[in-house]
Amino acid sequence: MNSAADTRSGAALAAAPRHHALRVAEAMTRDTGRGVARLDPRDMRALGLEIGDVVEVAGKRSALCRVLPTHAAQRGQRLIQIDGILRANAGTGLDQHVTVRRVITRPARSVVLAAVESSGRSLPPRYLSKLLDGLPVRQGNRVRVTPFGTQPHTFVVQQTEPPGQVSFDKTTQIRCEGRVMAGSAVTYEDIGGLQKEVRRVREIIELPLKHPEVFEHLGIDPPKGVLLYGPPGTGKTLIARAVAHEAGVHFIHLNGPEIIDKAYGASEAHLRKAFDEAKQNAPAFVFIDEIDAIAPSRAEMSSDRQLERRVVAQLLALMDGLNTRGQVIVAAATNIPNSLDPALRRPGRFDRETEIGVPDREGRQEILEIHTRGMPLGKGVTLGRLAGLTHGFVGADLAALAREAAMSAVRRLMPDIDLDEGLVPVDKLGDLRVEWADFEDALNEVGPSALREIAVEVSETGWRDVGGLDEVKRALHEAAVLPLTHRPLFDRMGVRPPRGILLHGGPGRGKTLLARALAGECDANFIAVQGPQFVSMWVGESERALRELFRKAKQTRPCVVFIDEIDALAPRRGSGEDPVSERMVAQLLVALDGMEQLQDITVVAATNRVDRLDPALIRPGRFDCLIELPLPDRAQREAILRIHTRSMPLADSVSLPAVAAKTAEWSGAALAALCRNAAMLAVRRRLEPDAAGPALVTGADFDGAVGVTHREAVS
Repeated sequence: MNSAADTRSGAALAAAPRHHALRVAEAMTRDTGRGVARLDPRDMRALGLEIGDVVEVAGKRSALCRVLPTHAAQRGQRLIQIDGILRANAGTGLDQHVTVRRVITRPARSVVLAAVESSGRSLPPRYLSKLLDGLPVRQGNRVRVTPFGTQPHTFVVQQTEPPGQVSFDKTTQIRCEGRVMAGSAVTYEDIGGLQKEVRRVREIIELPLKHPEVFEHLGIDPPKGVLLYGPPGTGKTLIARAVAHEAGVHFIHLNGPEIIDKAYGASEAHLRKAFDEAKQNAPAFVFIDEIDAIAPSRAEMSSDRQLERRVVAQLLALMDGLNTRGQVIVAAATNIPNSLDPALRRPGRFDRETEIGVPDREGRQEILEIHTRGMPLGKGVTLGRLAGLTHGFVGADLAALAREAAMSAVRRLMPDIDLDEGLVPVDKLGDLRVEWADFEDALNEVGPSALREIAVEVSETGWRDVGGLDEVKRALHEAAVLPLTHRPLFDRMGVRPPRGILLHGGPGRGKTLLARALAGECDANFIAVQGPQFVSMWVGESERALRELFRKAKQTRPCVVFIDEIDALAPRRGSGEDPVSERMVAQLLVALDGMEQLQDITVVAATNRVDRLDPALIRPGRFDCLIELPLPDRAQREAILRIHTRSMPLADSVSLPAVAAKTAEWSGAALAALCRNAAMLAVRRRLEPDAAGPALVTGADFDGAVGVTHREAVS
């Protein structure tokens, strides 16, 4: 792709302004690796630029890219949006200023590339030529391509012919020679759904390392450490790698288990060596992954664990000595922060603790956009819809989901792959698309790790599958769904949403069905548990399981927790015969309105024995909203019958209003059984030797089923 603007005369270039200073901003996800810079249209006019022109972005070094206008939301801010690869090429960072000027490039006859060591297997030159077409570069620049799949590949331009500023085109001869150690290539654009967390980490790490004079002027000590905690797979290590790359400082990565050595004193020596290296190469960034492996709580250690005690003491001493080590920042990551030694979690050591939580729907969509950059998606694929189906998925789960979907698409090419040659024909890849069916197959393979122990398979049940109960559905929607989807409106009106909702009524009236429909309707993570499953024979295990439930809910909020048969979990106290139940009730009360508020968590419970519940549960502030499910009236019974017969071939003799009139005082479960029995009578009749005519469910089948179902109910 050679822009027509590249052929403009040198006189027109000389007449345009020579350069323009702009502030660097983060690029959009879809622009990563494309070699484009987005400018405000006014700045483009001031520089004499047109869409597709090549510009030089100069910081400490210079990078080449093509210019596009910013989107409407970013206009009027005098900034330039470039991705992490271009920022590294230009020797600049976010919020710094660069100069921009238009340049002319020539088509490259040949380019020699060297793969970055962490990029995996090299790509065929013919395939690379297609991916790099139109990209402007000069010697020493990095380029990134995202082939089919989710793994980007980074290369360094070693040599160009002709030398200087060139652009790839379809005739460029590309050679890949060797590999280079160029450090991490992870950028902020590779992190989705964690903008707030990344901003906080940048404040702690980048500012003290890049601008220590700010803290000296204020007369305060800069932060020395940050602890990242959260469920596995949420991006703690990824954030550390991105900050190390963007800050451009010396990076030391320590894995907690690798510190431990069987030789006496060797473990402490490994730590001292790492911190000495950081001091000699300051400004430096030390990242300790899985810190819980080397710094567990000493109070819980037995007397035979002297090695761990020494390692913890050594780490504390090194953290306290950071003031004498210059510009050294320490970050650590763990998914069990409560197991760390408390001495580490105080100001002066780890000054800031940042939770890296489970992404919400918008975050999941951003992550999916990142992991599908290199995928040609089919027309039926909507990432927003896919994000709505992946409740409880963390970043690692979504990466696996995208990878499995790509593998599902590649399986269709298996007959065309030459296994001996090991390469897929490029012309075949051009026709390959990842379709919605591939993502559906992937969803059957990949589950939500954040909800692995307590996950439920939420069906496609919605409000349309619940016959009648319009007032109950409206009340449930207002109490459970609206507070999660319209939280700012509730805050603006000064309304505290209900903390708990209790569905009660006789058996078979649709309590569990309503909860399943709620899971399908609400845009939140959904956790469903049964009351009896918490009961354990071991002392304290029941209460621990309940605490774990609410801990998971807090990690995956916004979240709806549904507890079925809650009367088995929280019966009335006072008899003293069952101390386990009394402790469980106390634990549930603490979870509902204890010192820790249930922010963005709604608890829904169901029981048909509300009289057996402990009275302390059903007061305002705990289960605020009590919703009774009555028996359906005639119109509601007809609606229920229509739902259960919508897939049945009904004869003209079937009158659902008449059936509804015969089933007064029947519950929804009884009506479902009625429809099932009527269908079974039709099946038996159809299997008789002299059966004739179409297979239909007749009015006589329903009349017979009324008697059968009634007898079953009476017995």
